[in-house]
Amino acid sequence: MTTEKANNVLSFFSYTMLKATLVGGTIGLGLILLFLLSAGAGDPAWPKYWQVKPLLVVPIAGGLGGIFYHYMNDVRSRGGWQRIAADILSLVVFLFCLWIGSVLGLNGTYWN
Repeated sequence: MTTEKANNVLSFFSYTMLKATLVGGTIGLGLILLFLLSAGAGDPAWPKYWQVKPLLVVPIAGGLGGIFYHYMNDVRSRGGWQRIAADILSLVVFLFCLWIGSVLGLNGTYWN
């Protein structure tokens, strides 16, 4: 791999993107943990370790929402109405990612 290609690959990954991904994933993990702890025991017909699926899928979906938030920073930095629009769009996409992650994670158990 040439130095130019290596720099392009490294410019795709950044500390701020990692931070946004971790924040989004932590929010997703916290929300699904709260739900699973408050929902009580599951149906005995469900697999033994059914909780693992939502505990993996929802934080990944939250991390993807965090990545989208990170990539909206260019629009957000322009200020004015574009900042407001980027913030609203980022929030909607993040909530959508959490919702889809919850649906996919709880599919076959609580989500029927």
